[in-house]
Amino acid sequence: MINDILNEADSKMDKSVEATREEFAAIRAGRAQPSMFSKIVVDYYGSPTPLQQLASFTAPEARIILVAPYDIGAIGNIERAIRDSDLGVNPSSDGKMLRCVFPELTEERRKEYIKIAKAKAEDGKVAIRNLRRTAKQNLEKLEKDGDVGKDDVTGAEKRLDATTKKHTDAIDEMLKNKEAELIEV
Repeated sequence: MINDILNEADSKMDKSVEATREEFAAIRAGRAQPSMFSKIVVDYYGSPTPLQQLASFTAPEARIILVAPYDIGAIGNIERAIRDSDLGVNPSSDGKMLRCVFPELTEERRKEYIKIAKAKAEDGKVAIRNLRRTAKQNLEKLEKDGDVGKDDVTGAEKRLDATTKKHTDAIDEMLKNKEAELIEV
C-alpha cells in the first residue's frame, strides 16, 4: 500500500514536471519555434480547436514561422487567434499561408519573459508540493487506521521527500536553462 501511494505520487510529479516543461517551451527565446503556438486556440466552425490541429508550421529562418492551414477557409480565424495571442506578432497572409515575423527581443521583454518563466516554475513546484501533501496525508491515514506501523510511514515519508526534492530540482534546472536561453542575445 505504501509503495502504491509513493508510485502514484512519483507518477503525478513526473506529469507536473512535464507540464512545466511544456509551459517553458511556449515562452519565446531568441529563436522562433512552432511549440510557441501550442497554447493558441482557434474558433474553427464554432468550436475552439488547438492551432496545432489546424495547420503545419515551418521555420525557414530564426525569427520567422510559416503557418500553413490545412483548410484555407480557416485562415482568417487562425490569423485573428495568432494576433490576439500573447506572442506579440502580427501575421501577414498571402491567401494560402501566414507569415509570422517575430521582432528582436528587447532587454525589457527578455526580463519580462524571465519573470513569466519564474512564475511558471513556481506553479510547477507548488503542484509538486501539493502532491506531496496529499501522499503524506494518505500515509498518515494508513498509520492511523493501523494498516502499517509508524516506522514504515517514517521511512516512506523520507522516500517521498527525496522524490519531491528530485522533481523540484528538475524544475529549478529547467528554469536555470530557460533563463540562460532568454538572456543569450
